[in-house]
Amino acid sequence: MPLTLSWLRRARDRDAELESTTANGSGLSDNTGLRQLIEGLPEQLRKEALTHSSWATQRTGSYERLALLGDAVLGLSVVDELQRTLPDLSAGALTKILNQTVSGKACAEVGRELGVPEMLLAADPSEVDGKQTPARLLLEGERPLPEITEAMIGACHVHYGFTVTSNAVTGAFRPRMEAVQETQFDFKSALQEAAARKGETVSYVVAGSSGPAHQRTYEVVVIYRDEEIGRGEGRSKKAAGQAAAELALRHLAG
Repeated sequence: MPLTLSWLRRARDRDAELESTTANGSGLSDNTGLRQLIEGLPEQLRKEALTHSSWATQRTGSYERLALLGDAVLGLSVVDELQRTLPDLSAGALTKILNQTVSGKACAEVGRELGVPEMLLAADPSEVDGKQTPARLLLEGERPLPEITEAMIGACHVHYGFTVTSNAVTGAFRPRMEAVQETQFDFKSALQEAAARKGETVSYVVAGSSGPAHQRTYEVVVIYRDEEIGRGEGRSKKAAGQAAAELALRHLAG
């Protein structure tokens, strides 16, 4: 009986638990979850997470401390998810995925999806005194947006605690985890080469899909010599195909 590999099965189980968790009366899932947490923050805490050091009377009143905390919460949340869902990868491989998933570029992307630039523009004190950096200029730099996104995560941790915040953060960054996993090793290309060495080819068939539109899970099977030799699941057809190809490679090697 063909094996089924799902990089995200445990993550999906955690999502089911997450849907039953409420914060400010709302269920949380994917980016929606983190956005809801941010919207439910106390005004003063939210303001601090959006305050650049040039806007604050004291540096400790800026978002920097919350960003430091958020960076730690983000890293622990992602590495915990990787540890749970990728039990066969080495620490070195997990570290590579972690570093790319929580990079400044990834944080900026999530920040844009959450509407952080708009929040920062709305929070701009608009005082032209030569001392305060305008929000529009901050958004042109590389560091402020990722840092403010981390500050928002830190603020959520302060208000909601680690578990609720971590679940929401994991949902928001999971697409980045998947994308990095897919690029770490191209199992489909490796499988194609392995089959070619035997004078054969492989094909992929989408066996089905399940879940709501924002949490769709696909199932793909690998066909070799008219037989199924691998079956995988993922949040995209590409991810499911990679998972299926990984198992198929093990089948051919065995």
